Amino acid sequence: MARFDLRTRTVVTLLVLALAAPGIARAADDFADLEREIAKRHDEAVKRLQDWIALPSIAAESLNSAAGAERMAQLAREAGFQKVTIVPTDGKPGVFATLDAGAKKTVGLYFMYDVKQFDPAEWSSPPLEARIIDKAGFGKVMMGRGAVNQKGPESALLAALHAIRGTGRKLPVNLVLVAEGEEEIGSPHIGQIVHRPEVDAALRRCVGVFMPSAAQDPDGVVTVSLGAKGVVELELVSSGEKWGRGPAKDIHSSLKAMVDSPAWHLIKALDTLVSEDGNTITIDHYPKPRPLSDEERAMIAVSSQRRSEERSKKSLSVSHWIDDLPWLQANERLESQPTVNIEGLVGGYTGPGGKTILPHRAAAKLDLRLVPDMKKDDAVAALKSHLAARGFGDIEVNVTGGYDPTSTPASARLIQAQVAVLKRAGIDPVLWPRTAGSYPGYVFTGEPLKLASGHFGLGHGSGAHAPDEYYVIESSSPKVQGFDGAVLSFAQYLYELAK
Repeated sequence: MARFDLRTRTVVTLLVLALAAPGIARAADDFADLEREIAKRHDEAVKRLQDWIALPSIAAESLNSAAGAERMAQLAREAGFQKVTIVPTDGKPGVFATLDAGAKKTVGLYFMYDVKQFDPAEWSSPPLEARIIDKAGFGKVMMGRGAVNQKGPESALLAALHAIRGTGRKLPVNLVLVAEGEEEIGSPHIGQIVHRPEVDAALRRCVGVFMPSAAQDPDGVVTVSLGAKGVVELELVSSGEKWGRGPAKDIHSSLKAMVDSPAWHLIKALDTLVSEDGNTITIDHYPKPRPLSDEERAMIAVSSQRRSEERSKKSLSVSHWIDDLPWLQANERLESQPTVNIEGLVGGYTGPGGKTILPHRAAAKLDLRLVPDMKKDDAVAALKSHLAARGFGDIEVNVTGGYDPTSTPASARLIQAQVAVLKRAGIDPVLWPRTAGSYPGYVFTGEPLKLASGHFGLGHGSGAHAPDEYYVIESSSPKVQGFDGAVLSFAQYLYELAK
């Protein structure tokens, strides 16, 4: 009789807890009501994304930044955020928003509303029309600037909030949103948003901060990244005016026989930054990267076995890795090595035919990728000192943005929740030390917040920063989720984080 009473009390207690906390009780259900609501709202969610793509905010061109911030604020309000503030900075404005669901746990979101520049002539579909087209092997995709980087995944996260509210459910977590309009120029003012007292205070309540993404490869493999490389974006400028040699304006090229060339001066300076093959940094006193740990090497080994080298080469349109390295060693190099990359090199006349001039100015746009134990400020200081010591102190070093690397341990709740959601969906994720690209996660993982930070989201897209960028809306592959599947993955992740 006593045993029966104990069991009865246990059942009653569980029922009382379930009634008292419906969000928690529903966290383990099959989400059937949410799936129906997501499908019901599919067209409005897709239209919301198309309208967002039609408004490009391009920080490098100072295009639509104010309008972009206003749209971001509007999207947050429509998704249920009660307090939404446009935050001025010394650059483009940010957006800070909070959604208080009365939940026990709070989760941070990092959004960007800006996109990369584009040339419509290079696209097969108008980049601002966000048309839905058939793409062989993928299904129906939305093609447009920002489709996958990052408006598509961010729209899917917002659609999840709309759907949760539409079912009558209570959001399982509180949310803190930080959005910026300068990610594509190296986030030079992200600290002015995050370190405002009210934003800092809200973020300190968070279990971590994540950025929505489309993490599925075409074969369905999902990589969970534990960090990202840092980056410095800068421009080197060689000019006759600053150098004191060469012309102060473009002159006839025949005069090269007696006049120095600022363009060659820049090229000779660039040549000192790297080895003869361009693959090893030779900047004097450059900060040293931390070697890969045994844990990181093990992650890379597993990932290299599961990810297809052939598919990677095809997607990147390359035939060889540096030094013809084997797949495993190429991946180790990708994860462990900093880079000095020339994004663009411009000087003088570049139009049709020839124009025989000796240009007075030449510029190179560089990005420097940084790995753990390297700091942005140290890299810039070493570069300036190196140029001065080598006789190129006249060359201007104009830093436009950048930040340090970021890392989050695999044991962090933010990461473990991702793994749990993915495994529940039948996906065995690949753990990866850090993305080779960059995002300003350092502002969350570094001092003073020291939060976990990462990316999450099912679905697939590609072409970030390139023509014909796309995001899968209706997938033809059973291994890859379309837009609705991505929306559901965000809802499931929020419920998992609430546990």
